[in-house]
Amino acid sequence: MSTMRYEPWLMLNDFNRELDRLMRTQQQEQANPVNNWVPAVDIREEQGCFCLSLDVPGVDPKAIQISMEKGVLEITGERKTLEVKNEESGYQRQERIQGSFKRRFKLPESANASEITAKSEHGVLEILIKKKVEEQPRRIEITH
Repeated sequence: MSTMRYEPWLMLNDFNRELDRLMRTQQQEQANPVNNWVPAVDIREEQGCFCLSLDVPGVDPKAIQISMEKGVLEITGERKTLEVKNEESGYQRQERIQGSFKRRFKLPESANASEITAKSEHGVLEILIKKKVEEQPRRIEITH
């Protein structure tokens, strides 16, 4: 026979953590009612381009729009809700968030707005923004 420790505060601590999580979720929804979720993004600068990688699992690439205006890159999209085939297979728990998202990024002046490409593979959207070619100093000859 094993001995179990009685910890009366354990259940209260679990309750407080769950309550905090629910309050944070509610505050986020109230702060930004348009966005239901925000995909995580990694941004890196390479020699000739900027690269953004967004985690968008379950999002159809056709449901994503990318635009650039006045130096601001905007990415919007939507993860559709899962269709339940019959009413008897109800969810016991559903943690994956559905709905629309919007991300905006101010790009540096060295970003070339006409040289942007995007591809989606295995739930990761990768956006490459080439840099503008820097003007090299040149010597001007004086004619007589």
